Amino acid sequence: MSRIGQKAIAVPKGVTVEVKGDIVSAKGKVGVMTMKLVPEVAAKADGGTIAVTAKDESDRARAMWGMTRTLINNMVHGVDTGFSTDLEIVGVGFRAALDGKNLKLQLGFSHDVLYPIPEGIKITVGKPTEIKVFGADRQKVGQVAADIRAFRPPEPYKGKGIKYSDEYILRKEGKKK
Repeated sequence: MSRIGQKAIAVPKGVTVEVKGDIVSAKGKVGVMTMKLVPEVAAKADGGTIAVTAKDESDRARAMWGMTRTLINNMVHGVDTGFSTDLEIVGVGFRAALDGKNLKLQLGFSHDVLYPIPEGIKITVGKPTEIKVFGADRQKVGQVAADIRAFRPPEPYKGKGIKYSDEYILRKEGKKK
């Protein structure tokens, strides 16, 4: 039995959740999200909670039960308050700026890197070395942050590059004479 799958999902005020067949949709102040359920699980909304159940006792049904409950919980939390990831840019002359619907990055290359901001994602640049990625879809926020980080990942000698704000860079010792 799934310990996570057994827990009911509490729906906060201001969020409406509908379950029609195998489609779960949530609407809140941050946005609207929908999700198609896998055939092995079922969801039922009553009042202010959502219950997810496995249709049978197969291994796949039990595996999908907890995962589906977590995905629906992330969807409800995302449309209510949203998810965010903070990135930091370390390096002399490395900076970021918003250029219309693009994120313009100067990362020590001979050219500026333009990253088009996907639909449903909001990027803010407080300081030229701090980037905040915000959105309702947790997976999309993490993927956008990983894509931005991949342009110049932090290197182990000086720590230059783009890193998550809570990431610790293992530093290596340089050359010895």
